[in-house]
Amino acid sequence: MYELNSFISTLEQKNPGQDEFIESVREVLSSVIDVVNENPLYLKNKILERITEPDRIYSFKVEWENDEHEIEVNKGYRVQFNNALGPYKGGLRFHSSVTLGTLKFLGFEQIFKNSLTGLPMGGGKGGSDFSPKGKSDDEILRFCRSFMTELAKYIGPDTDVPAGDIGVGAREIGYLYGQYKRIRGENTGVLTGKGLDFGGSLIRPEATGFGSMYFASEMLKAHNDRMEGKRIAISGFGNVAWGAVMKASALGAKVVTISGPDGYILDEDGVNTPEKWAYMLYLRNTNNDVVEPYAKKFGVDFIPNRKPWEVPVDMAFPCAIQNELDESDARTLISNGVKYVIETSNMGLTREANEALIEARIPTAPGKAANAGGVAVSGLEMSQNAMHLKWTREEVDEKLKGIMAGIHESCIREGKEKDGYINYQKGANISGFKKVADAMCQLGY
Repeated sequence: MYELNSFISTLEQKNPGQDEFIESVREVLSSVIDVVNENPLYLKNKILERITEPDRIYSFKVEWENDEHEIEVNKGYRVQFNNALGPYKGGLRFHSSVTLGTLKFLGFEQIFKNSLTGLPMGGGKGGSDFSPKGKSDDEILRFCRSFMTELAKYIGPDTDVPAGDIGVGAREIGYLYGQYKRIRGENTGVLTGKGLDFGGSLIRPEATGFGSMYFASEMLKAHNDRMEGKRIAISGFGNVAWGAVMKASALGAKVVTISGPDGYILDEDGVNTPEKWAYMLYLRNTNNDVVEPYAKKFGVDFIPNRKPWEVPVDMAFPCAIQNELDESDARTLISNGVKYVIETSNMGLTREANEALIEARIPTAPGKAANAGGVAVSGLEMSQNAMHLKWTREEVDEKLKGIMAGIHESCIREGKEKDGYINYQKGANISGFKKVADAMCQLGY
């Protein structure tokens, strides 16, 4: 039998300084520990010890030449966490903040996110402390070639299939895949998020935002509510936020905020026109990293050095980065009458924020459920590559919508409490965990 705090204490000793990873494990185990203790097979097979330890971690040096012909050195990683359900699947993140602890947190989350999709994918994550921001195209190309020269030793279409993440978009995926092809001499679906001309899937860039809105729509239906007319706050302005604002508009809602590290904009007319969506992409693609130019271009309010959670809205979608919505933000949202919170970034809510929202009985979707649309379409891209065919935009969108509806159904099945409140965090954790744990037991050790 397990006791949560004792297990976490032991894990902390084995993984010092990896706070995000420890917090992620605590969040999942707080939901599933009773399920484990009540299942003799899980106890016999030591599922908790095995599922919290990565299968393997690769760490490597990435040497590359900058435009001044100087050698630079970065660290590269690939965390292959668990492949009980299929090949390791998870993004590559290029950002100065990347550490092994960050990637272990993301890889652990990815196990259960991928499980929830119902597609045959295990969990993994990788990346580097290299940041594309401020680098030339040539520098990014040279870095990607060097990074893939090392990574190619450990990945393959039936082994480990990376995707993009923060700092790794279509450009970087193209450079990485080009180097993989040079090394291996083959065209295989070893990366997802590829360009449409060489094996990519339609709606992949929009998929995380689209999926989050589809999940939110299912949430509202479960609460006898609807998306039409809802006022929404979104953080971020990259691919995820871009997809979210487009789908929100299509579903009849109005997004009034987007944000960056410089602050947020308040657009009372709504971020709801093709021109505004295109400008979001322009800001992202130019590595501008700020949103104030949007306010100037469209004549709307810019609030510097603040977060958008102070704006009264019906729904809040953190879409930027982990721990971006804290307890104070959550209590502000609650006092302003928020009805739903949908965590669209990975662990976008702090533990204290999540607890405050659940205590207030606000339906709150965890990222592993709500933001699974991106990896779901990556999984669909893998299927298209394996079958050497290409589905239409409508076909991919319909499959994504069905996957997100299935994830929501799983959350309700495992998360509905006696008073009728749906604890989405608990539901997602238990549903995702059971599928992986059962497979681990069936596969032996």
